[in-house]
Amino acid sequence: MDVLIVGAGIAGASLAAALGPRRKVLLVEAEAQPGYHSTGRSAAFWHEGYGGPLVAPLSRASHPLLEAGGYLRRRGALHLARAGEPIALVEGCRADPLRREALERWLPGLDPQWQHGLYEAGLADIDVARLHGDFLAAARRSGVEVRTDAAFKEARRTAGGWAVTLEDGAMLSAAMLVDAAGAWADEVADRSRVRPLGLAPKRRTMVQLRVDRTGLKDLPLVIGGDGSFYFKGDGDQTLWLSPHDEIDCAPCDAAPEEIDVAVALDRFAKVVDWPVLKVERRWAGLRTFTPDRLPALGFAGDEPAFFWCAGQGGFGIQTAPAAAALGAALILGEGEVPAGVEASVYDPARFGAPAKAGTSGDGAPAS
Repeated sequence: MDVLIVGAGIAGASLAAALGPRRKVLLVEAEAQPGYHSTGRSAAFWHEGYGGPLVAPLSRASHPLLEAGGYLRRRGALHLARAGEPIALVEGCRADPLRREALERWLPGLDPQWQHGLYEAGLADIDVARLHGDFLAAARRSGVEVRTDAAFKEARRTAGGWAVTLEDGAMLSAAMLVDAAGAWADEVADRSRVRPLGLAPKRRTMVQLRVDRTGLKDLPLVIGGDGSFYFKGDGDQTLWLSPHDEIDCAPCDAAPEEIDVAVALDRFAKVVDWPVLKVERRWAGLRTFTPDRLPALGFAGDEPAFFWCAGQGGFGIQTAPAAAALGAALILGEGEVPAGVEASVYDPARFGAPAKAGTSGDGAPAS
């Protein structure tokens, strides 16, 4: 086996599809169904500036494939702000300023505190299930073996690469190990005797509401300029709402907590006066970040046969095509890096060696 990829979410599946035509690849997934965790719980939109100016190149480079494949459905975004409150957008993102009267046409019953906003036409929904499924199908067509219910246990370095053991006792070997295990990526590294990156999984809550208002299906994504909420239309009377939370959480099968659902409802009530008829559904997912909140795409600084594909935060789906192309180019040592993308920005070696226990980063005693 040339490459063994741990994790069959959007990161692992897209990279497997990119590598499959050129390498013998095995994709292993702990769950019975790929995409059970973060991929399957995404709010599912493409937002050009999401993740900040250093993530935007990956999003922009991914857009042509997503659009050409029919994975995008244009929705638009409304950014709301109070009087005197700025709305920060990533440079290059196009948006039109809106006065209070224009906001009210979109959002009847808008709370008086919201006085101005921006309309960003480019935001689009992503058909995540089809995108992920198509990556898996492309990987399989190219010869990639996909194993589910195949939880990673440990890996040991050998002269020829890696000896990998799964939780069911299966023994595998591969020249290269790719860590695309999402919230569990540091754990995979640790069990491979590779230095972890210090990844931080954070729980985000989503609720589906039925409200006393119709015509919501095509409602734009409504975003608080202060970063405290977003919601978007789902059906004629339903919408998806998040309190835009980031709750520190150990890797797990994330579930929403009642307090976070209550916070979401409270914040929604301070945006519009639409009575909530029912909380129809609630769920949570983990968004996993590196220390600088940029993805880690590249070889481990302490192990050249270990490749990181982790730390995608909440933008892993909208950046997957470009991230996979970048990862494949680095692993194969050939092929083009996506236009506008600088590989060194995402190189895991940027984190260097961690400070020894009891010392600060410069080696001085910790205070």
